[in-house]
Amino acid sequence: MPDDPVPVPSSFSPDTAPADPPTRISLRFEDWLTVLSLGALACITMANVIVRYLTDESFAWTEEISIFLLVVLTMSAGSSAFVRRLHIRIELLADGGSPARQRRFALATDSICLLFFTGLTVMLGRMALDEFNWGDTSPAIGVPTWWYSMWLPFLSAIITLRLAGMVRRTWETIR
Repeated sequence: MPDDPVPVPSSFSPDTAPADPPTRISLRFEDWLTVLSLGALACITMANVIVRYLTDESFAWTEEISIFLLVVLTMSAGSSAFVRRLHIRIELLADGGSPARQRRFALATDSICLLFFTGLTVMLGRMALDEFNWGDTSPAIGVPTWWYSMWLPFLSAIITLRLAGMVRRTWETIR
C-alpha cells in the first residue's frame, strides 16, 4: 500500500526487541560477526592487560589486531543497524511528517548512504590492492598489511548490498 510508512522502530524496550525487517538474506551473518569480533577483542585486550600487569611488558601485536577487530566490529554492526534503521539519524526529520514524506526521506537518505558505501568499497579495494602491490608490512608483527585491508572492501560491499536492498524496498513502497 502506498500510504504505509517505512518500518521504523519507535521506542526500544529491553524486554521486547523490534522484529527484524524482511530481508532476502538473514542478518545473522552480521550479528555473529559482531559478536565474534567483540568477544575476540575483549579476550585479546584482557590478555594484554593481565600480561602488562604481571610483567610490565605488553604484547605488541594486540594493538594491530585490536584496531582490525574494531573496524570489523564497526562495519558489521553498522550493516545490521542500517537495515534495522537503528543507525544515528535525526528522528525529528526521519519520523516526522506524513507517511509519504517519511518514505521519501528514507529513500533519499538510503540512496545517499548507498552512493557513499559504493565509493568506499571501490576506494578500499584500491587501497588493499595498493598495499598488496607495494608489499607494505605492519610495524609490530611484520605481516603484510593487505592481510588486514583485504577484508574491508568485502565488508563495505556487504553494507552496499544491504543498502541497495533497502533502497529497492523503499522504492517499491513509494510507487
